[in-house]
Amino acid sequence: MKAPSEGHSGQILVVDDDASLGQTLKDLLTREGYGVEVALSAAEALAVHAANPGITLALVDLIMPLTGGLELMDELRRRNPDLVVVIMTGYGTIDTAVDAIKRGAEDYITKPFDYEAVRKKVARLMEVVELRERVAQLEANLERHPSFDNFISVSPAMERVLERARLAAGTDASVLILGETGTGKEMLARAIHAASSRGRMPFLAVNSGALPHELVESELFGFRRGAFTGAYADAPGIFSAATRGTVFLDEIGEMPKDVQVKLLRVLQEHEVRPVGSTKPVHVDVRVISATNRCLAELRSTCLREDLYYRLATVVLQIPPLHSRREDILVLSHHFAGRLSRRYSRDIQLSRSALELLLAYPFPGNVRELENVIESSSAVSADNPQTITDKDLRPLLGEGVPASNLPATMNQPFSMEQMERLTIQQALRVSGGNRSKAASLLGISRDTLYRKLRQYQV
Repeated sequence: MKAPSEGHSGQILVVDDDASLGQTLKDLLTREGYGVEVALSAAEALAVHAANPGITLALVDLIMPLTGGLELMDELRRRNPDLVVVIMTGYGTIDTAVDAIKRGAEDYITKPFDYEAVRKKVARLMEVVELRERVAQLEANLERHPSFDNFISVSPAMERVLERARLAAGTDASVLILGETGTGKEMLARAIHAASSRGRMPFLAVNSGALPHELVESELFGFRRGAFTGAYADAPGIFSAATRGTVFLDEIGEMPKDVQVKLLRVLQEHEVRPVGSTKPVHVDVRVISATNRCLAELRSTCLREDLYYRLATVVLQIPPLHSRREDILVLSHHFAGRLSRRYSRDIQLSRSALELLLAYPFPGNVRELENVIESSSAVSADNPQTITDKDLRPLLGEGVPASNLPATMNQPFSMEQMERLTIQQALRVSGGNRSKAASLLGISRDTLYRKLRQYQV
């Protein structure tokens, strides 16, 4: 038995018009170390909740006189969008409980209670609450590399890319970024620029594959008045306009071979020759390039070999989203939170939605994930809104796993994923100091070492 002083930080609200049942639940959960308040009506529950801001989970009876459990849940979540609500219901109203989950309830339990099942379910949900709070706190404290703070990632593969990018930012070396469409190649290029000594100077991006062939040279290197029809005045071009800054050449594999020769001169001699001019112009720029082609194809087919070696002083390979599924979880919550702030309403993802996203291959990578969540929230005005797997399925392409919603409802939330990402973030914040990481997580060093072995972190 846990002493109250050794209990949990969160408090629980039990709402049931049966005073005996409410007291039984209070006794059970108090023995587990939780602080518990009991209310016998919706009105009393709202008053108790207002007086106890530490309440993080509410067990709400579905059928009550005057104001029912669903209406109470809506009002509680309107006041506190982060409150976890569990509906208590008899077997005859399970369908209504499933509807409650679609409206924002986290789970349901059936009467008569299996008290051991209730204890385990509450323990799991309270762990989710505590870990979510720690993740949010740790994300808010990730300020060691402010130019990279737009990257929401906990996967080891992506962390290695970001660490190499941070090191590259401290040099003036040319960088080649490889990655599928939608992985964030330009965002990474901008982060490298912002963290470099050129960060206060221009960052100019050009899509090498989007420019007409006849305009690539004049766009990049500029032109002189009268050089061709329509050249009524001198134009500096991208490289001259980005003086002391960074030029980002996206889709570098699509650049015409004749222009590649002139780009090589820029990298070797640090000068450009505008179209229609016989005099070179000195330029001081850093070049970051990117492509969605594989490295072998880029070297053998797309780029001149000498140009490749000039562009690829540092090569960064952004892994696709399907190979770092732990990032799907944190990115999904990140996008939902950002949309909540944008639309001034609470938007969350159900467990069924998260499990569907974790099983989907995401050929469009992070960009597709963001678009799917935004699309599912843009067509709703519900407040709070809980996005479910049924909301997401029409927005996903091929590769969507078959529906198994009833089974999903009874599956435990992936605590392993939540614990692992939280531990990783704690280690990042603490600079790898495990004692500090354990302190941040509120656990002992022994427990942290056990978790590190368990998750192979």
